[in-house]
Amino acid sequence: MSESTASTASPPSLSSPPSLLTGVRRGAARVDAATPARRDRAVDALRAFAILGVVLGHWLVTALVADGDGTGLHTASPLRHLPWLAPISWVFQTLAVFFLVGGHVATRGYTSARARGTTYGRWLRCRLSRLFKPVAAVLTLWTAVSALLFLSGTDVDTIHTLAGLALSPLWFLLVFAALTAATPLLLRLNPLWPLAVVLHVDLLRFGLGAPAWLGWVNVAAGWLVPYTLGAAWTRGELERRRAGWILLTGGAATTAALVVWAGYPASMVGVPGAGISNLNPPTLAAVAFGLAQCGLALLLREPLRRAMSRPLAWAAVALLDLSAMTVFLWHQTALMATTATLLPTGHLPGLHTAPDDLGWVAARLAWLPLFTLALALCWTAFRGYEQGPRRCTGRRSRIVRSRPAARGSDMKEHHHA
Repeated sequence: MSESTASTASPPSLSSPPSLLTGVRRGAARVDAATPARRDRAVDALRAFAILGVVLGHWLVTALVADGDGTGLHTASPLRHLPWLAPISWVFQTLAVFFLVGGHVATRGYTSARARGTTYGRWLRCRLSRLFKPVAAVLTLWTAVSALLFLSGTDVDTIHTLAGLALSPLWFLLVFAALTAATPLLLRLNPLWPLAVVLHVDLLRFGLGAPAWLGWVNVAAGWLVPYTLGAAWTRGELERRRAGWILLTGGAATTAALVVWAGYPASMVGVPGAGISNLNPPTLAAVAFGLAQCGLALLLREPLRRAMSRPLAWAAVALLDLSAMTVFLWHQTALMATTATLLPTGHLPGLHTAPDDLGWVAARLAWLPLFTLALALCWTAFRGYEQGPRRCTGRRSRIVRSRPAARGSDMKEHHHA
């Protein structure tokens, strides 16, 4: 190449397309700019962390162990074989935070809707439609899968195990929907009332020998506690940091006392074969632990608001917020699809083997990226059921996937809802 030709040639970097990172940053900046200034981004961040906690928790403590002949699967938990791993459940059992945020958003939304003259029926339909539209896809798929497995001669116990895990998140939606429907009655309810119900139910069950079915009262009362805390947040009663510290220290101390001196399990999730489950139905220990989590969540609001001022962090949270129910409903399917697909290759450590040693834990951590990939495929296939054509504002969604600017427009509309 001659010197004159070299001097006139354009540097490759000037004519090449923007890098992937540059495109991501630009997209995040559009999402950030489209978000209304009045949006409390800490609320969305707490909801995202709660969903991720549930997903990771299930992936870490749910094992599908291959039977000896390799023809079936049954569930097991590392918490049964390695009880000292119970602190994992303290980190990833985050449902109380989800109910806290749900109560706050629902009561705030209902109050705003009432001020605009929106009827209760229309408000409730808008709130529940996004919860239950994705459910239809899950039920349809797993009905078909269960039928195909049965016709192919798969062991009935294996079908029950797989379908039970896939549909287990639905209990949460039923409870959450019931509390949402009761929101007008819960606007002023003090969280101490449902907490007192939980206390008395446990006293009757564990202290006075009342029948075990009485514990199912706590399915409503137990989750009412964080939900009504969310209503208290809406009323402005939890704005001072003192409230967060009281909930955190009081809840943690009560939980520790119940575990050490009252015989409650240390694990905050159910463990197969255990005599008592803290979660199914919720016990006083689980509710007290939830209060501690809610206190921590309230204390983290300001740090989260600062963190969410960064466009990349906020865009990631906003994306998860738009698909929260899809992620929640399909994460168990992603786990099972990965496990079943690789079963013909042999009993792989951390995937098909018994969770009874640290080797299983290390192997399971290595499988998490593959579970994430499977969940991403589920998200791609089914997110449309959650992101329907209409929002609760009554206006049509303006999603135009071929134009990046339209994504920001849709994000803005979503955050007004």
